[in-house]
Parts: sequence; structure tokens; C-alpha cells
Amino acid sequence: MIVACEITFWVVIVLGLVTRYVFKLNALGLFFLALTPVIDFILLMITGIDLYRGATATQAHAIAAVYIGVSIVYGKSMIHWADERFQYYVTKQGPKPAKRFSMEYARHHLKGWVRHVLAYLIGAGLLVGMIYFINDSSRTDALSGILRIWTIVLGIDFIITISDFIWPKKAKV
Repeated sequence: MIVACEITFWVVIVLGLVTRYVFKLNALGLFFLALTPVIDFILLMITGIDLYRGATATQAHAIAAVYIGVSIVYGKSMIHWADERFQYYVTKQGPKPAKRFSMEYARHHLKGWVRHVLAYLIGAGLLVGMIYFINDSSRTDALSGILRIWTIVLGIDFIITISDFIWPKKAKV
């Protein structure tokens, strides 16, 4: 179901962009793009019902929590990113997506890291909530494992973010 939700998420975004820019139906395109949080909610409900019925938590359940946190925090910026590239590369109507360098790149990456922290707080909160709700460590090992891995990834992302300020990305000549 997680894979189906992820595929549906991107299908809805593509439908929204094609509807907006190819068929010039802005309202319908916005409707498709607005369905992305609905997909997140469906994923959350499916995961919760499965665990409530006694399933042992798997990495798929854990990734659902990660996906929800990332989708909530990055959803709008992911749609903007796709929208910008679709306009430029497909319809040839929008401006070329800007490339960032030097301190502008470092500041942008820092904003991305702050978003990563917010996504982590949401996803980790869901993981901890599921661990607490199930209250059986033999059924929640996968959740704890993904939480540990994500914590390490967040730390690595922080180190990379700081390195961008120390060794700024330079424009290619």
C-alpha cells in the first residue's frame, strides 16, 4: 500500500501539472494537486488499521511514518519544484530553474535541513506513537530500527549542511 500511495502521489502531481499547463484547466489541476494530503491521510489510516489488527510492525509501516512526515513538510516545495521544471522543460514557457552557488546554496541547504528536522519530528512522533501504542518491543523492532537510522541520516545531513558554509559550492566555469 505504501508503494501504491507513493505512485498515486506522483501520478496525481503529474495529472495536476498536465491539466494546468497542457489543457489549461487551472481549477482541475489545482484539485489534483490538492489530493496529495488525502493520499497521506489514507496511508496513515491503512498503517494504523493494520497495526491495530495485531500486525507486527515492518519496515513498510516505519517507512509510512517517514513518508508522511516528509510529505507534509516537503509536499508544497516538491510540487513547486515539479511545477517549475514542468513549465520549463515540458511546456517551454517558464524561466529556467535557477542553480544556486556559494552562500546562497548553503543558506538554501540550511533551510532544507530545517525542513528535514520538521519532517523528522513528525515522522519520529508517529513512530514513537506507534511504538507506545503497540507496547510490545517484539512487534516494534522495525519501527525502532528505522528511527535509529533516520536519526543518523539527520546527523549526516547536518554535517553536510555545515560543510556547505565552510566549503561553498562553486559555479562551474
